[in-house]
Amino acid sequence: MSMATIGFIGLGNMGGGMAANLAAKGHDVRAFDLVREALDRAETAGCKAAASAAEAVGNADIVVSMLPAGQHVRTVYEKEIFGAVPLSALLIDCSTIDVGTARAVSAAAQAKGLAMVDAPVSGGIAAANAGSLTFMVGGSAESFARAEPILAAMGKAVIYAGAPGSGQAAKIVNNMMLGANMIATCEGFALAQKLGLDLQTFFDISSKASGQSWSMTSYCPVPGVGPESPADRDYDGGFAAALMLKDLKLAVEAAQGVGASVPMGGHAESLYQAFANLGGGGKDFSAIIKLLDGSFSR
Repeated sequence: MSMATIGFIGLGNMGGGMAANLAAKGHDVRAFDLVREALDRAETAGCKAAASAAEAVGNADIVVSMLPAGQHVRTVYEKEIFGAVPLSALLIDCSTIDVGTARAVSAAAQAKGLAMVDAPVSGGIAAANAGSLTFMVGGSAESFARAEPILAAMGKAVIYAGAPGSGQAAKIVNNMMLGANMIATCEGFALAQKLGLDLQTFFDISSKASGQSWSMTSYCPVPGVGPESPADRDYDGGFAAALMLKDLKLAVEAAQGVGASVPMGGHAESLYQAFANLGGGGKDFSAIIKLLDGSFSR
């Protein structure tokens, strides 16, 4: 793949590692973030610091953004990027945002003659640093073909989901299923314990039976059972409960917008909200077992 000039906007927990991987692969990365320390880390990792988002994208072949929410994406693209970026550039938004905003910003880009894809990620901070993220991409087939080699430099899998907004839709539906699955798994282990079952024995049975799920066999929510998971580190690291709550809110909002019934997704949202209200937002999302078994304290 030929080396590209990349304007990278948003150097937080995820974006910082992603920009560093692009620089390590030899791309010319012009990076911007509102936080000076994040810019300094990016410079250390081989990126060039820009004074603004507009400056970062001024002569970019590719723009990559990794921002907290829909309103940030809309503001940065409309106020800074659209007016400064060359018409030949490809815009790649890797933020996880609401489907409506993703589609609106993509349509605004198209109206200005710019190609854009939404490419939210799965895999978390460790995968961002390691360059082993999974990208779910929405946009035209032509734009996806252009984005694929750039995304492959930051990930292990790049999957085309369909029309603009489809990447966001796939991400939030997947995470809604994961959130509800994890709660059911936590309920099961908490009940098994109260019924006097040895948890390793229960794991050995259920992992070979129809209760099996990724939440149990790859990410077991109890310590000392199954492969190493955040449960073995007092639920530190991993995927923060507050981020799961964000994705569940996006999923329930999207469901309301299209008249879809998601009772389990809605219930998962309310349970993660309760856990966050008690101070659990910074813990891994599997720590919700402590809400269910009554053992959680700040």
